[in-house]
Formats: sequence, structure tokens, C-alpha cells
Amino acid sequence: MIVLLIALLAAYLIGSIPTSYLVGKLARGIDLREHGSGNLGATNAFRVLGWKIGVFVLICDVLKGAVPVLVFSGIVAERGGFGLAKYNIGLLIGLAAIMGHIFTIFMKFKGGKGVAASMGVFLALAPLPFLIAFSASILLISVTRYVSAGSLIGAILLPILVYIFYPDRVFFIIFTIIVGILLIVRHRSNIVRLLKGRENKLFP
Repeated sequence: MIVLLIALLAAYLIGSIPTSYLVGKLARGIDLREHGSGNLGATNAFRVLGWKIGVFVLICDVLKGAVPVLVFSGIVAERGGFGLAKYNIGLLIGLAAIMGHIFTIFMKFKGGKGVAASMGVFLALAPLPFLIAFSASILLISVTRYVSAGSLIGAILLPILVYIFYPDRVFFIIFTIIVGILLIVRHRSNIVRLLKGRENKLFP
């Protein structure tokens, strides 16, 4: 049990690394919380710091979700897994990383919206469903230029795709639904702005 708890804590701390804040400070000497939307996520970094830095932040945040799942779930499983299947261990570790990204201990528990870290978790756990949902998100973003719309469609599509590809993995399906709901809740202000036609586009 101690190995699992250590893995969960490590995943949370890795997820908590405030990538956009650190990059903003190091690259431009600015606090992203005071610019753009004020959110410590890749989208705000994209708008405020430019696409190159934005892409770098996105990749780092995706890795914050993928690496803990890929590394720690194997380590815990090798120690017996405490009766849990390896992919269920990965779910717990992935959730810890996502929660770290959203509620980072290093920034008074105020982080990003969890999209990039979730991308990394599902890339590691369900690559094909993730890639399909991601492609749909990118297509919608390219047409509308609303990152929030792409994030929302991904949050809705992914549980459906996971159910289609893994119908027997009940806990996996439930986990995906929970993460999807969490991401939608985190985007509630974006949803209001989308409905009112006031949402910020990725580029004007």
C-alpha cells in the first residue's frame, strides 16, 4: 500500500508543476496569472507568450499526465498491485496527476483547467480513443478558433469512445465520465461566454 501512496503523491506533485507560470517567468519575466485570462494553462500561454512557447507548455503539461501513468503504474503493479489491475492503478495515478494540474500545491491550489494533463493520461491509457477525440477537437478548434469548444467536445466524446473500445472496463468508463464532467465544470465560465458570443478565440 505504501508504494501506491508514494506513487499517487509523486503523480500529484508532478501534475502540480506550474509549467506555464515557470515558463512565463523565465522566458518573459511575467506572471501569467496577471495576463490574458489569468489561467495557468497552455491556452493562455499560447495567447500571451506566443505559439512556440504555448506549444512547449502544452507538451510539458501533457507529459505531466502521461509520464506518471506510464512509469508509476508499472512499478506499483510489479509490487503486486494490491489486487488492482494495472490499468486501474493507472487510473488512480492519472487522476492524481490531473488533480495536481488543476489544484497545484505550488500556486495555492489554483492551476490550469486540467485539459492538457488529461490528454496525457488518456494518451497513455487509451491511445486510440484519445486520438479520435483529439482529432475531433483539433478540427473544431481550427474551424471555430475556440479552444474551449474543442476541449468540451473532447470531454464529451472520450467517454463514448472509451465505452465503444473498452465496454468491459466498467471502472475505466466511470473514470472517463468523471474526468469529462470535471473538465466541463472547469469550463463553465467558458460555456457561458460561448453562449453569449463573448468567448475569446485562440487568435483574432
